[in-house]
Amino acid sequence: MTLTRRSLLACSASFAAAAPFAAWAEDKPSIHVMKDPNCGCCSAWIEILENEGFAVTTERSMGTLLIKYKQDNGIPQKMASCHTGKIDGYMIEGHVPPADIRNLLAERPDAIGLAVPGMPYGSPGMGPESERDAYDVYLIARDGSSEVFSSYDAA
Repeated sequence: MTLTRRSLLACSASFAAAAPFAAWAEDKPSIHVMKDPNCGCCSAWIEILENEGFAVTTERSMGTLLIKYKQDNGIPQKMASCHTGKIDGYMIEGHVPPADIRNLLAERPDAIGLAVPGMPYGSPGMGPESERDAYDVYLIARDGSSEVFSSYDAA
């Protein structure tokens, strides 16, 4: 095969066109979610994450196995919700908004992760945001204590 100026230009143009997509693929954060296979709100939260540019993998778990997974990864019982994600060394418990996950990854605090305890109406995956109840997103410290990371007013 002979390398001509035309083939070199065509090859260069192909790389230039593909470069933005390669950068986008590298910036796509990967999260692994443990969830009850029968839970519709878990699936709705996962869909929101995917629409926000997260690469999501899931694993089915339920009952005492899911509770043990949460405990083994430092999620206090009072912070528990229906699904648990793991992203870049952090745990994400419940219906945490994608923007808060991105803020956590940008700030990189020395913590276990974030939690939205329970299942507040209007949190991501739990009904329309336009009708949401007020709720807080908590930062879980390594000693099991927690503090408010962000707050969402009722709509």
